[in-house]
Amino acid sequence: MTSHDPRPDGHPPLPEQANPSWMGHVPEQNYRPAPANYAGRPQATLPPAIPAPSSRRRRGRRSAGGGLGLFVAGAVLVFADLFLVLTFVLANTGVAGFAIGFVASLLPLGSVLLAVYVIDRWEPEPKRLLLFAFVWGAVVSVALTLLLQPPFSLAAGPASGLDEQTFSETLAAPVVEEFAKSLGLLLLLLFARKHFDGPVAGVVFAFTVAGGFAFTENVLYFGRAFSGSGNPATNVAVVFLGRGVMSPFAHAIFTASTGVVLGFAARRGSTGLCLLAFIAGLVPAVLLHSSFNTVSQDFPARYIFVQVPIFVAAVLVIVLLRRAQNRLTRQRLQEYAAAGWFTSAEVQMLGTGRGRSWALLWARSIGRGPQMKAFLRAATRLAFTRQRILSGRDVPAQQLDEKHQLAKVAALRDAVLRR
Repeated sequence: MTSHDPRPDGHPPLPEQANPSWMGHVPEQNYRPAPANYAGRPQATLPPAIPAPSSRRRRGRRSAGGGLGLFVAGAVLVFADLFLVLTFVLANTGVAGFAIGFVASLLPLGSVLLAVYVIDRWEPEPKRLLLFAFVWGAVVSVALTLLLQPPFSLAAGPASGLDEQTFSETLAAPVVEEFAKSLGLLLLLLFARKHFDGPVAGVVFAFTVAGGFAFTENVLYFGRAFSGSGNPATNVAVVFLGRGVMSPFAHAIFTASTGVVLGFAARRGSTGLCLLAFIAGLVPAVLLHSSFNTVSQDFPARYIFVQVPIFVAAVLVIVLLRRAQNRLTRQRLQEYAAAGWFTSAEVQMLGTGRGRSWALLWARSIGRGPQMKAFLRAATRLAFTRQRILSGRDVPAQQLDEKHQLAKVAALRDAVLRR
């Protein structure tokens, strides 16, 4: 909505572009102007003007408090589950198979974690929460799968009317595994709500959880291929081709569908809505997982015409989410600029990828790269704090956080300029 007439509650009208995208929709009753900077608008533009783009192709923190209890509780779960998982994997692979599987599994894991790094660069999530997510996937969700799948199969298998193998591939494994992985996402949302603040964060955490799960699963598959026949090298190569080359992002894409749904629910802030979103988000995850498990039927046509388009669609969705996130950041910072906290040139720098790259290049040229990096991250956190305020979620606490972050941004600007 864009209006120049006063609202019925007496508040000023929504400014132009208050809702820059579908990701950052602001209910009219929740909108409030950014607090004014009574110390005066910053005089210096940092860095100097961004150069015009050339025709050549360019080559290419959150506070420490939130989520600490979740991390400690996760550590307890890991120690409780580690014995079960290690015992199961070693019993199926042997020591030599475990070692081979562990090393081979590092390669697909690296591709998933690289994707996490790229997606998460705009607003990095706390490392302790990413560690929690990874270990949840690699240990806790595997243990839950081992514990829950037998009773689920016993209860639902006969009623399904499917043979044992078909039931396991199309129903039992998808349902139990996606529930176990996504439960970690739900815990992150409920107990680290400040950091799980949108669909992009949901994708980042989902990729990390799924990367951990796939890592342990790959150790099992690669190790079993090594120790289970007289031609271990060929067997490992075949399994690696299928899991490490053709589908390293399979689990990540499944779980990311739940993460996106939870991320949108997080914007509303209702715990009940988040629980409903958890259930709703499991549906596409289970369907995608079940579809993938049947890819061996009519292979390679099913892989080429079903799984490849799913992968391409997932990439496009992530790109769209990132672009919407960038637009949202830029709009919220423009509102702070209108209140005197930034210059328009700074908003252009902070709100675009090209501007950030130029800012870091300039800061490094004068020996202040770390300070500029901290300034960029603090400004992004500030923009997302404002979005939480406008969503109507925990407004007094978020406004207190906003006050501290505004002071931090001003201090970091001075650190870059050394005034």
